Amino acid sequence: MTSTAVTTDAPPGVPEPTAAKKTRGGSLGRYILVRFLLIFPTIFILVTMVFLLLRVIGDPITASLGGKLNAVQLQERIHAAGYDRPILVQYFEYLGQIFTGNFGTTISDNRPISEVLLTYGGATLELAFYALIVAFVVGIPLGMLAAYLRDRWPDAILRVLAILFYATPVFFAGLLLKLVFGVWLDVLPIAGRASTSTELEIQLLPNKTGIYLIDSFLTGDPAAIGDVLQHAVLPGIALGLLTAGVFLRLVRTNVIGTLSSEYVDAARSRGVSEFRLVRKHAYKPALVPIITVIGLQIALLLGGAVLTETTFEWKGLGFMLAQYLSARDFVAVQGIVALLAVIVAVTNFIVDIIAALVDPRVRY
Repeated sequence: MTSTAVTTDAPPGVPEPTAAKKTRGGSLGRYILVRFLLIFPTIFILVTMVFLLLRVIGDPITASLGGKLNAVQLQERIHAAGYDRPILVQYFEYLGQIFTGNFGTTISDNRPISEVLLTYGGATLELAFYALIVAFVVGIPLGMLAAYLRDRWPDAILRVLAILFYATPVFFAGLLLKLVFGVWLDVLPIAGRASTSTELEIQLLPNKTGIYLIDSFLTGDPAAIGDVLQHAVLPGIALGLLTAGVFLRLVRTNVIGTLSSEYVDAARSRGVSEFRLVRKHAYKPALVPIITVIGLQIALLLGGAVLTETTFEWKGLGFMLAQYLSARDFVAVQGIVALLAVIVAVTNFIVDIIAALVDPRVRY
């Protein structure tokens, strides 16, 4: 019996690698499957809420063209669009259209919403990319500095800055940046994605991406690249500081927590300096929670993009959403918000998977 136990059981303290690998892989697989399946109810709930909220005020035709057409013409347009049918019929038809990639046609300018999304979506993604760069460059180093100087006056100043970054309205930050750097100092452009000459140069490209940074590189003109980057500075800072405040406080809190862990205490007992502990040992574990909140920050950035693009006349989905809201074109608003819901849900799924791969504690 003793020999049987020896041959079947692993030595004490040594795990069975095959079984452990299967357990971990199965756990991660279930986690990915669950997170993937959660995409669909998330999109469904958001799309349903937008549809119902926009129907509370009446049909989109009346909201957009009520003062421009007489009663007969208005009723003809309502009947042609099918808005005189029961609300449930309209709802299920709209869901079917979304699943086939048909987001409808705008009322104010009679454009397919899919065309609007393709034309202006790249600008919004580009702006979100710039904002994330600002958030990382500003939030992470300042958060590490605040943790290193914790409970001193620089730490107090940085914490106040983090609150100001997060609490300041994006449009106010944008107007302030335009006033300082565009009017007083006159060193940066205050509107648009590029100058007129650069835009004409980009429009002549045979295969445009809609992302001006990439398109400017495709032109091969250094002046065009510099012009695009100059136009991106102020919008990127205005939107990026919003997320930088979140990153600053998150990094500070997690670095301070990591500095109190046992392995850091062991390194400290060997004479390692506090600055080296922060720079070499504490900041990497503190970055893991940032991955988990990036998905939420993407939603925050897309929401802030509406005000940022309007403030800087950055013609992306946020700018067009504001234009369609002014025109009371709720079909266009509905389509744009539905796409943003899809982007947020998919982004959160990707971020959750990255977090599970980076941090083995994230499992179901």
